[in-house]
This record gives sequence, C-alpha cells and structure tokens, in this order.
Amino acid sequence: MIKHPIARYLMCAYAYYVENDPLIPDAEFDQLAKDILTQYDTLEHPHKTLITRSDLEAGTYLGKYPTIVRAAVKDYRKR
Repeated sequence: MIKHPIARYLMCAYAYYVENDPLIPDAEFDQLAKDILTQYDTLEHPHKTLITRSDLEAGTYLGKYPTIVRAAVKDYRKR
C-alpha cells in the first residue's frame, strides 16, 4: 500500500468518492484520517495543503484531486 499518509489519504478518497470503488475499508480510512490529524503539524507533502483539519475531523475529503492522484490510483489498481 501507499506509504506516505497524505498520498494514501488522497488516493483512497479519490477511489471512494470519485470512482465509487474503495481501496481500503471505511474504518481504515477513518483511522488514517485520525492518524494524519494527530501528525498534521509534522507531516510534509506537496499536497498537504489540500487537506484541511476539518476534512480530517469529518473523515471525508471533497476537495480537488491533483492529476497525479488520479494517475496513481489507476497505476495502483493495475498492480
């Protein structure tokens, strides 16, 4: 699975909300959001600014997805 939690969160959100085909179970996604929220201040990632604390607290993501996220999900599903 995807190692960086921000990348994983965005990929899993895209798969769930856009493709309607989750990569991970809901409970695992909720835990991922909690984990990121706990580490938010120390995590570094180019797309971190796309995810707000409110997104993480709600356990949802309805923001924009960079093209690389779409491509990464497609590539991940091929494996």
